[in-house]
Amino acid sequence: MQSLEKASLILKYFTREKPVWGVRELARKLEMPRSSLHLYLQTLAKLQWLRRSENGSYRLSWRLLEFSEQLHHSLGWYGQAREKMQHLAAQTKTVGVLCVLEENRVVCIDRFNADPELEFEHIQTDVYLPANATAAGKVLYAFQALNAPTFEAFTPNTITTPDEWQTELERVRKQQIAYSIEEWIPGQCALAIPVFFEGKLEATLGVQLPLKRYLLERQGLRKVLLNV
Repeated sequence: MQSLEKASLILKYFTREKPVWGVRELARKLEMPRSSLHLYLQTLAKLQWLRRSENGSYRLSWRLLEFSEQLHHSLGWYGQAREKMQHLAAQTKTVGVLCVLEENRVVCIDRFNADPELEFEHIQTDVYLPANATAAGKVLYAFQALNAPTFEAFTPNTITTPDEWQTELERVRKQQIAYSIEEWIPGQCALAIPVFFEGKLEATLGVQLPLKRYLLERQGLRKVLLNV
């Protein structure tokens, strides 16, 4: 079990921001003996979780795409939800976002940028989102019996108390839509709605856009989302 946990930890270091690691650099980062790490990397490459380049560095293997496709096909709701998310983003010229809950953590599983004025480097790429500061987090917690999340403050608008949180969840359940108005990132807003499949909450579908646009278009955006 410890070997599996260590292998999992190693894989987590291969991120969008840092997709390639050399043995020495990663060993220093993990504070792990190079010889031990080298054995783990060789094993992960043999199992096709990683692939080794000619200069001896490692990166994630294409085999992970196969597992990703298998996961998506096993989810009866995913294909249609992803299609609707992309259509919604294109219709509203925003960034579409699809999120799920995994072990009480909000996970962004897909994004689609349809905002012609938004440059690529300004698109949020976070995988794990703060529940208390995002529209997706509010929806996922509102329709499930979960303990309150960590109330970390990101901006002056972030919800940071249990009373505020419960009041917000009641509003989300009543209106079937959640908002995040500069609660996580200054100058950015988001709206999200629940995605139910066979009577069970599976995900959230939402959009993200700048505050200036939100203030001008909020009524229209609300109507569009509730009609999805």
